[in-house]
Amino acid sequence: MSQPISSPPIAFADFMKVDIRIGTIIEASPFPEARKPAIKMLIDFGSEIGVKKSSAQITAHYTPDILLEKQVMAVVNFPPRQIGPIMSEVLTLGFADENEDIVLGHPGKPVPNGTRLI
Repeated sequence: MSQPISSPPIAFADFMKVDIRIGTIIEASPFPEARKPAIKMLIDFGSEIGVKKSSAQITAHYTPDILLEKQVMAVVNFPPRQIGPIMSEVLTLGFADENEDIVLGHPGKPVPNGTRLI
């Protein structure tokens, strides 16, 4: 999958509409009901947002046990989306590596759950 070098410019106000927050994975398990191999997760975004469900096709680099207590970035203001038998409430963010396998986005140092990307 070839990606464009750059997307068209957007206004800063448009970027600020996307609410990207840090959360800590508190549960992770295989998701065999998904069409492609995936892991389902419960992510704690702190008291303001709470615990949300997500699934991600990240099995090339991650197993459920190594995800526990890992902080990840997610979009928390997209509408929920049905993924197999679960309703995914947030979009967990990652980047495709050279093999198109997803590597999760996370902070270089721990930050409080619920912290917004600015």
